[in-house]
Amino acid sequence: MIFGFNAEEVFDIAIAIEENGKRFYDEACRIVDDEAVRTLFRELAQEEVKHKERFIELKNQIPEDVKGQTVYDPDHEITLYLKMMADDHVFRTGESVAEKVASIKSPEDALKMAMQFEKDSVIFFLTMKDHTEDPKGKEMVDLLVKEEQQHLRRISAALRALKQKP
Repeated sequence: MIFGFNAEEVFDIAIAIEENGKRFYDEACRIVDDEAVRTLFRELAQEEVKHKERFIELKNQIPEDVKGQTVYDPDHEITLYLKMMADDHVFRTGESVAEKVASIKSPEDALKMAMQFEKDSVIFFLTMKDHTEDPKGKEMVDLLVKEEQQHLRRISAALRALKQKP
């Protein structure tokens, strides 16, 4: 599997993003008082676990000789760009999850935060895919992107339904 960046580091970031997504959905379930939103968040938390497992699987397939940089990038711009995107991710660290959950005042707040998380994930994973040279790796990351996009559609539908409640 050939990657155009430090694949091991980027997969570690992707794994952390999925772990923090699960943490967010679990924590938000405890404070949101809308049963439909809690049900959705429980389902999304389980899907984040599956995504983490897929990233671990991909990471484990990286041959030792390509775990570092695989393209001429003397200034490490690709890796720096991906790290910047990950650092800007709404749930990059466990602390940011706790801070964000503490700011939730309503089910609507929780859904909007979940949408931002999923959008950030899509952007990060699309960038990751763009710098993956192996067709199987691209296919696997693309599948995860589509699942994150499905999460966005489900969250958006839940937000619309919540706004229509009397």
